[in-house]
Amino acid sequence: MTEDRLGKVDAGTFERLIAPRLGADRDDVTVGPQAGVDFGVFEVGGQAVVTATDPLSFLPALGHERAGRLALDIVLTDVAVSGVPPSHVTLGLTLPQSFGEETFAGVWRGIDAHARDLGVAVVSGHTGYYPGVESSWVGAATAMGVGDPGDVVRPDGARPGDVLVVSTGPAAEVTGLFATLFPDDLDLPAETVATAQERVDDIAGVADALAAHDAGRVTAMHDATEGGVVGGLAEMADGAGVRVDLDTAATPVADGVEPVCDAVGVDPWRVTSCGTLLTAVDADDAAAVVDALRDRGTPAAVAGRVREGSGLYVDGEATAPPEVDESWAAFRRLSE
Repeated sequence: MTEDRLGKVDAGTFERLIAPRLGADRDDVTVGPQAGVDFGVFEVGGQAVVTATDPLSFLPALGHERAGRLALDIVLTDVAVSGVPPSHVTLGLTLPQSFGEETFAGVWRGIDAHARDLGVAVVSGHTGYYPGVESSWVGAATAMGVGDPGDVVRPDGARPGDVLVVSTGPAAEVTGLFATLFPDDLDLPAETVATAQERVDDIAGVADALAAHDAGRVTAMHDATEGGVVGGLAEMADGAGVRVDLDTAATPVADGVEPVCDAVGVDPWRVTSCGTLLTAVDADDAAAVVDALRDRGTPAAVAGRVREGSGLYVDGEATAPPEVDESWAAFRRLSE
């Protein structure tokens, strides 16, 4: 790692520094920390507890309540991709001095409303103001869901013969955030910027994940966070020991994505895309899964296949995952 490194650590750093030192080796842990796996699982009384931890970022420029909803949904999605609905969450908030009570109250209303809509209870937390906090990254949350161990779908479960369903498409997250936070820096028509700002509302991973799981035989699902669609599919292929083929022409791409990504100099296929679900589905159930997502108003399509072999192929060409997520550098550049 270097001092300029931004975003989560790469797989090599994880395997070298973290994976060998995971505390006690307990028999009740059935899925432990792994690079490219969104969640962990341990069993209690014959039930599987699916859990995931993510950093929290509050961006008041999105609108206070909207910012709270977005922050919570990103955390809960990492449990929902398992097929087990998230039911409980804990939050640890380290707020900057500039985060006034009115702002916090609005953000918390958004968290509360979204949690109620999804049937999720806040069961514990810590909230305080601390020195040295100067950005939107204000803590972390841990989400949990409880279900039958047989219902848990792992992101490394894709099988040859499955088809790939992609929902929402690449870079909706980056597009919505950059258009909202830096509208005057994009040098784009106002109408294009306004359309791009709507992409923030496309980030609804929890409800989409559960709808897809309910609709058909999902064998693997991954939220395309850092590294985007390319990074997420490479992780799925590597974890399952299969070849994944992506057809970009068949993948939904939302209005505003391409002009905003061009304006900030990033590849939409290789940047963080929270809320974009990459789903391996039994071929016989693919149409039902696509329909279930579209019925929710979420763009979705069969956009590839899982085959024997290894690695990710994009439009027929072997493709390596990004070493870093380009959106971090773009964000820093625009912020300065």
